[in-house]
Amino acid sequence: MVGERAQPEIIEKIRKEVGSDKDIVSQYLGYAGLLLKGEFGRSYYTNRKVFNDLLLKFPNTLKLALGAMIIAIPVGLFFGFISAYQRDTMIDRIISSLSVTGLSLPVFWSGLLIMLFFSLKLKLFPPSGTGDIRFLVLPAITLSLPAIATLARITRTTLIEIFDMPFVVTARAKGIEEYKIDLIHVFKNALIPLVTVIGLDFGSYLNGAVLTETIFGWDGIGRFTMEGIIKRDYPVIMGCIIVGTVIFVLINLLVDIIYHYLDPRVKLYENSL
Repeated sequence: MVGERAQPEIIEKIRKEVGSDKDIVSQYLGYAGLLLKGEFGRSYYTNRKVFNDLLLKFPNTLKLALGAMIIAIPVGLFFGFISAYQRDTMIDRIISSLSVTGLSLPVFWSGLLIMLFFSLKLKLFPPSGTGDIRFLVLPAITLSLPAIATLARITRTTLIEIFDMPFVVTARAKGIEEYKIDLIHVFKNALIPLVTVIGLDFGSYLNGAVLTETIFGWDGIGRFTMEGIIKRDYPVIMGCIIVGTVIFVLINLLVDIIYHYLDPRVKLYENSL
């Protein structure tokens, strides 16, 4: 906060102001007291309340997370279905290779390539900043790539397992139309792992996509976290971590509630309790 050559009396004064002159137990209890009041303290550098800054930045992170999932869910499911129905063909091998590539590419590299091509070469979208949908498209595409690859692989694996299950074979033997088998028997049973993956991805995106938001200058929780780390602004770091933890727990709770309506076995287990 004061640099490497600050005078000792100035350092001591600031230590008293931020409470770092107290023992570790007193510091912890003081911070816990702030949390009980719904506060995360003030930034060392801006002196603004961290909670207020998080409230301002969370809507931007929510927009980015929703934009990424709107792209990732239909595209990932589509490629997963195609790959499963065309398994062991050239189409399946191409989609599987693309999925591995999407999982392997680091976000900071794919983000820069997307920015270079769509913004600097084609000049279709602004390279960075926070604003309307034009600013949202490139970071949302970048953030969606790993989710698309994951969903495609999970969808393919799950569907292939279900195709070989006895109840699907029996349904085909009874002469039930293929689209009814797909909608009623196959897709419904594939929803559980897919909802799990979607929930985990969405929860991690709501925590703030640090690299994506930093590369594209998107003013969200991820970029706010990175700025706090670089500046060693501990109230900001702690506030971001706590908010991210709460969001992740709530998303997982929501996924468990959805299980209740998707899987009859969950209802049976609850009734037995």
